Amino acid sequence: MPRPGQKTKPIDPGAGGGDTGGQLCRRMKALRQERGWSLETLANASGVSRSMLSEIERGRANPTLAVACRIAAAFGLSLGELVDSGPATSSISVIRADDRAHLYRSDHDVTIRTLSPLNLEKDVEFYEVTLQNGGELRSAPHFAGTREFLTVHQGRVRLESGPDGEELGPGDSVSYRADVPHAIVNAGQGECVVFLVDIYR
Repeated sequence: MPRPGQKTKPIDPGAGGGDTGGQLCRRMKALRQERGWSLETLANASGVSRSMLSEIERGRANPTLAVACRIAAAFGLSLGELVDSGPATSSISVIRADDRAHLYRSDHDVTIRTLSPLNLEKDVEFYEVTLQNGGELRSAPHFAGTREFLTVHQGRVRLESGPDGEELGPGDSVSYRADVPHAIVNAGQGECVVFLVDIYR
């Protein structure tokens, strides 16, 4: 799996109850207060700076997936347990296009948006990957038996899996081993968008 980025963006903690970012900041503060922890205590336990934790609790910053996972681990919880504020009231789970909690990585070359619900323990993960001109996403081997399924939505891609490679265009789909070094490379002249599914066995 690719490494997450470190960007944050202001959020509205008062937005609807389905806002994952708003749920997280409220739940984090409640857990901290229940345990009698100061921000400094949580910072030491999570490795996230006190100032960042304060911004998250006040709804002024939305944590990346990596930061949220560190906060959850500090409380001894899974990420799903941290963001889940109670039993589900609907069988439909919606991820809004502007939900920054699902922005897994964002930098000059690559943007990765998680399209899988964060509150599920799962063997399947779904991503939207955007590669800028010249961008590439290189990954170390995943667990043995892992496969990835990729569909090109826009642009041209060179897919590499171990010693093998294929060039793909819009509408093309491919499956390949992901338990070996693998890469998704923008092979065109403009932005490239692909949809990626990881299946862990």
